[in-house]
Parts: sequence; structure tokens; C-alpha cells
Amino acid sequence: MAATASPAAGGMDGKPRTSPKSVKFLFGGLAGMGATVFVQPLDLVKNRMQLSGEGAKTREYKTSFHALTSILKAEGLRGIYTGLSAGLLRQATYTTTRLGIYTVLFERLTGADGTPPGFLLKALIGMTAGATGAFVGTPAEVALIRMTADGRLPADQRRGYKNVFNALIRITREEGVPTLWRGCIPTMARAVVVNAAQLASYSQSKQFLLDSGYFSDNILCHFCASMISGLVTTAASMPVDIAKTRIQNMRMIDGRPEYKNGLDVLFKVVRYEGFFSLWKGFTPYYARLGPHTVLTFIFLEQMNKAYKRLFLSG
Repeated sequence: MAATASPAAGGMDGKPRTSPKSVKFLFGGLAGMGATVFVQPLDLVKNRMQLSGEGAKTREYKTSFHALTSILKAEGLRGIYTGLSAGLLRQATYTTTRLGIYTVLFERLTGADGTPPGFLLKALIGMTAGATGAFVGTPAEVALIRMTADGRLPADQRRGYKNVFNALIRITREEGVPTLWRGCIPTMARAVVVNAAQLASYSQSKQFLLDSGYFSDNILCHFCASMISGLVTTAASMPVDIAKTRIQNMRMIDGRPEYKNGLDVLFKVVRYEGFFSLWKGFTPYYARLGPHTVLTFIFLEQMNKAYKRLFLSG
């Protein structure tokens, strides 16, 4: 006699019980927020490095380590966590939207027989989801850039936002609603570049390592491929990222913006600061990428296990 499936093993139709989509999106956002708590100092250092030397001024920081020690000395331990509330809101808006759009598009484009989309279509879905998430998350991104940049300014020039919500309210009141989406085009472009570079470079790196004969398809190979992919992704996306940072932090000078658009930022950086200044903040950006991804998945796994134990096992 066949054993009867228990509720813990599956639903009435025999399929394994899983958490609802809304819970998956929620956990995705919360996992990203949890990871941000640990990597926020690297984000702050990266932003400060990208703004250092702006407008042909002398560079404030020689290296990322110099930036970190200078910030700790001048602003204390709390100083390196400036803008944390904005970083958390960015994850809540960007990650949740990206996961939602990706899941919906993936399911819509899955064949009637259950055949998943091909590689190119999955890449397109990822880029579309990333760009949409970036658009939704731009207001939090603007607040984050401004809050992390504040400490480098003289006291009389600081914006002095108390938290992300205070920043959003003041930006709306003082500069208008459109300012919340300032730099949304380079922000969306960065998301597209990151998604495209990650997908292409990871699969190529993994294949290269396997073909070398020194690796088998295991966690070590996946880790090394991820690190190589992170390096390529960082190199590809940093010029777009510095354009985004400069535009979102810029002020109006005699009624005119410092920069016309992202291309104007790139031209001015190359002209006044040198070609390789497009990759300012490379080290903290790359150092942030790996730990943030790993921590996000760790938190996500733990939340999924807890949900299954509490709600799906009885």
C-alpha cells in the first residue's frame, strides 16, 4: 500500500509546498538589506573616492585605505555608516522590484511545456528587471550619494540630512520631485551593464576554469568564477557608476547644473583628472561586490529555512 503524502511533504496535488511569491520578494529585499549593514562602509568609501578630485581639485584621498582611515579619524566609527538608512531603502526598493519583475517575466516567457527561456532571453529579462529596479530605486540612490558625500564638505556647505526620509522630503521641497530621479539614466545603464557583464563573464570564466583541467564543477570553481566575473563587472560598470555619482551629488551653480549629462561627466573626468580616474573607487566597489552577494544568499537561505519550519512543516 502506497504511503500517503503528509502536509509537510507536499500539498494536496502532491507538489512540494513553497512560500508565496510575495514572501519570496520580501525575503529577497530583507536579505539585501541585511547584507548592506555589513558592506555600507565600502559603499561610503567608494562614493568618497569617486568625488575626490572633482572639478580639477587636488585629490582628497590617495588610496581606498587612506580614505577609510581619514574618514574614521575625522568622523569616527559612526561616520563610516553615514547613509545606512538610504542604503537600506535602496535595497528594499531596488532588490524587491528587480526580483518581482524578473519572476513575472520569466514565468510569462516559459513555454507551455515548462521549457525555460534560452540564455539570451534570460539575459534580456535580467537586464530589463535590473533597469526597472534601478528606476524605482533612484530616489534612495540620490539620498545615499548625498548623505555619504556630506562629511567631505565644509560645515557650512553640508546638506545635513538626518535620515533617508528627511532627505527625500527636503529634496522634494527644496529642489522639486524630478530631482529624486536625477541620474536615473546612468543608474539604469549601470544596472544593465552589471547584469550583462555578470551573466557573460561568469559563464565564460567557469568554462575557462573547467577547460584548464585544474578545476572540477564544484564550489571552488564557482567561487573563482564569481571573483573573475566580479572583476570584469566592476571594470565594465565603474565609468557609468562615477557618472551616476557625480550627477546625483551635483549642485546648481548660478542657476546651471555642474554637468549636462552622463557623457559630460565622463569627458570632464578624463580631461581634468585623467583617463584612469573613471575607475576611482575600484577597490571598495570590487571588495563590496563579493561579500554583498554571499551575505545576501546566506540571509536568504536562513529566512527560507525559518519560514518552512514555521509555516510549511505542520
